[in-house]
Amino acid sequence: MRLLVLGGSQFVGRAVAAEALARGWDVTAFNRGRSGLDLPGVTAIRGDRWDRSDLERLAAAGPWDAVVDSSGYVPRNVLEVAEILEPSVRRFLFISTLSVYEGWPVQPLTEDSPTLPCPPDADETFGTDTENGPSQYGYQKSGCEAAVLQVYGTERSALLRAGVVLGPHEYVGRLPWWLGRIARGGRVLAPGDPARSIQPIDVRDIADFAVDAAASGVEGAFNLTGSGEATFGDFLDACAEVTGAASELVWTPDEVLLEHGVGQWSELPLWRTSPGTWDVDSTKARAAGLVNRPIADTVRDAWKWMRDAAFEVNDRSAEIGIAPEKEQRILDR
Repeated sequence: MRLLVLGGSQFVGRAVAAEALARGWDVTAFNRGRSGLDLPGVTAIRGDRWDRSDLERLAAAGPWDAVVDSSGYVPRNVLEVAEILEPSVRRFLFISTLSVYEGWPVQPLTEDSPTLPCPPDADETFGTDTENGPSQYGYQKSGCEAAVLQVYGTERSALLRAGVVLGPHEYVGRLPWWLGRIARGGRVLAPGDPARSIQPIDVRDIADFAVDAAASGVEGAFNLTGSGEATFGDFLDACAEVTGAASELVWTPDEVLLEHGVGQWSELPLWRTSPGTWDVDSTKARAAGLVNRPIADTVRDAWKWMRDAAFEVNDRSAEIGIAPEKEQRILDR
């Protein structure tokens, strides 16, 4: 198998490239060479996905059996990428998001749930952000899906709608923040009910599914989430175990956190009170081969990566986490 990864040097794209290489595939990564390092064994082609001449040069380096697009965010750009690559790539797999659904995070979701309207040639200004509802990011990704379908049709494409993705090499900073906070020890503000079911998915499980899908030719849209068997308590207990810190989890009711103005999803990562946040049906993906590793394995391997690679705070991860002073005020209430 010959696989092209658009991106390929960070998080999801990196994991896809790693899994394909492990299977002995011929892997090409197309990126600017500015974020992360290409994996050994990958054929790197430098270029900008917004530069038509770079895309034409990329297409001339084909053919490939499939492409996994892990770096597409604007519909008109994904449309151009798909059109230029179509003669050189048999199948197109797009890394999308649950945010494409009109009802996320309020309503339970399946692949048949309505998606946000966005034309396939929309530019980066399309869509709006709504409090606890649709986001511009979701509109944009929905338009990207439409672009892929316009060029490749359903029979030559797969739309992989990922939920919250955790694991080694995470740059968003959700799991690294929890690990870092618990590693500091002391009383730790833990959100809501420890029995609350959560559905984060390991980045390597997404990569496994994507590579399987590229090989098998499955088509259509798939929700990629955890099974829902893990709880928030399981998650934070695993963080405490791997760090070995002398910490105490202080579980605090949602109402108290809301009264103190704690930012959901950001100040206490993964905490959100909307009922649909962790109510996503991924039965279709499981029937097509999705397998989830235990949350404890994800936490353990992320902690090992953080220690070995010295996780660095970036612009995205700097927005994650509650200030120590604010956390202490709530603990002392």
